[in-house]
Amino acid sequence: MPTIDARVPLHRLTFARPAPPRRTTLAESIPVWHFTRYADVHQVINDNRFKRTLIRPPGIAASSLVDSPDAVGKLDDAQHLRLRRTVQRAFGPRAVARMTPWVADVVDELVDALVDHGPPVDLVAHYTRPLPIAVMRRLLGVHDVAATRLLHWTEHGFATVEKDPVEAAETTREFTEFTVGLLAERRRAPGTDLISSLVLAADAEGSIPEPQLVNLVSTLVVGGYDTAMTMLGNTLLYLLHDRPEVWARLGASDETAAGLLTERLLHLIPLGDPSAHANPFRAAEDIEVGGVTVRTGEIVTVDRGAAGRDPEAFSDAPFGDLFAPLESQTLAFGGGRHYCLGTWLARAELRLGLHRLAVRLPGLGLTAPVDTITWRHGTITRSPLGLPATW
Repeated sequence: MPTIDARVPLHRLTFARPAPPRRTTLAESIPVWHFTRYADVHQVINDNRFKRTLIRPPGIAASSLVDSPDAVGKLDDAQHLRLRRTVQRAFGPRAVARMTPWVADVVDELVDALVDHGPPVDLVAHYTRPLPIAVMRRLLGVHDVAATRLLHWTEHGFATVEKDPVEAAETTREFTEFTVGLLAERRRAPGTDLISSLVLAADAEGSIPEPQLVNLVSTLVVGGYDTAMTMLGNTLLYLLHDRPEVWARLGASDETAAGLLTERLLHLIPLGDPSAHANPFRAAEDIEVGGVTVRTGEIVTVDRGAAGRDPEAFSDAPFGDLFAPLESQTLAFGGGRHYCLGTWLARAELRLGLHRLAVRLPGLGLTAPVDTITWRHGTITRSPLGLPATW
């Protein structure tokens, strides 16, 4: 992976030009096949013969949730399928469709509060941070966790830099105790929340090790919040600073147009910081990809950013008409068995969060140049710490 300037907004990142497969090495001097073309990357991430490998990329903290061998993203075959089935029953598209009305209510309440507050305002403090916290509190039935505590857990759970060992151990212990207690509580008295549904589904499924369930729920607690906050912050920065005409059009558009815009924004603006980690795969058998043979046991990496700009799959002007349907399926949420579990909720939160804000405040704009924005660093995602705005 190329070194990426951490001060550059994610929508302004440049990626390698898609090219035939090539041999390279990870920082650990391990040889790999690297794929950048859309067709090649699409094949790799959707082919179950490519297995996730636990090689830890440089910089990723050993204690991070996503790097744990118990993380759903690191499991394969029977273990992965059992855990994934558990989540899909409670977190699939039908379940999210049932959630959508109250997610919209949460958005409307925050927009009302924003309007009542009046300009100027920091959109991070008053919108992009509290919105996903409110959604996750209701979704998970966790109403007594302070926002500062969630952020602290996120910084450690999704860390890309080594933390102070004593602080990291204490944070891990605290977060694990919280999650274990949450699971025990929902087993005793299940409710209508997602965690209760997960516990009931996991117990019905059977054979799911408790550490995997703890990791999954911990990831949901901080991941659902972190991902939505990151998406909202980065897309608002792009739309309000670079594309005010798109923001005005969104305010006058219907839900269908808002959905098309959301899909294109998710495709164009990375969900995670591309410099954070490589997510390598290992071939379980000889596999032909892009004109080369990946031998059994060989490791491969993919560049989804480069693949997402491949002119063979997408328009030569990806940031042109943002309301045009994507020409190919986005790779933003991965693929195959490891397709992101939170994709349906992520889409709903971003669509509703952008559309309803634009309808109420079509003249919303930033009051600071993009190069003065300060960034939240040190985790697998990157987003603005503040977005000063007015209307």
